[in-house]
Amino acid sequence: MLAAFIRATAQLGDPAFRRPLVFGLLGAAAVLAGLWTGMGVLLTRTQLFDNPWLDTPLDALGGLATLVLTVLLYPAVVAAIMSLFLDGAIDAVEARHYPGRPPPRPVALAEQLISALRLIALALALNLLALPIYLIPGINLVVFYMLNGYLLGREYFEMVAQRRLDPAARRLLRRNRRARIFLSGAAVAFISTIPLVNLVAPLVAAAALTHQVMSWIGSMERTAPRDG
Repeated sequence: MLAAFIRATAQLGDPAFRRPLVFGLLGAAAVLAGLWTGMGVLLTRTQLFDNPWLDTPLDALGGLATLVLTVLLYPAVVAAIMSLFLDGAIDAVEARHYPGRPPPRPVALAEQLISALRLIALALALNLLALPIYLIPGINLVVFYMLNGYLLGREYFEMVAQRRLDPAARRLLRRNRRARIFLSGAAVAFISTIPLVNLVAPLVAAAALTHQVMSWIGSMERTAPRDG
């Protein structure tokens, strides 16, 4: 896994990585701004009590909850949005390191959009459920990395594997490699919390998972029974 991340980082200067970086970050910023605005409006327009002495503190806590939730959702939202732009970067990794492979299966935009929306919805639901736990020092970090390890690992794995494998083969590979996929996702979640480094985290993640998935597919092909 470490070797895959090192190889991914070494390719960051590839021109094919520039477009997904710019467009993905702009898209993620727009979605996060919309999420922040929407939740803020919802909280300020909703009055649980008719007493301003009670509603004002609740509005303040609601604003804090909105800020915390936006920060927590950042890795998953960026992954979801950048997944729409990362095909070129994945192509560049495959072209440089795996030139003998046949062309990948084209993934329709609708399929990518559904996958991105599903990830954002799942991340929002799980982080809302975990919000009370995030108030517990120490445990909150463990929960954050475990939760995002699952979300990001699965998202980046699917992003790469769907280009090469049918759904049944993807499920089998994900089941056999779930520990490695989770650890890769947790590593991405960690670097996504480092200022400036988090800007290139999705590119590193996509490239690293490309190396791992291609290696795993190669292992599957070598161990598969041959006709005759």
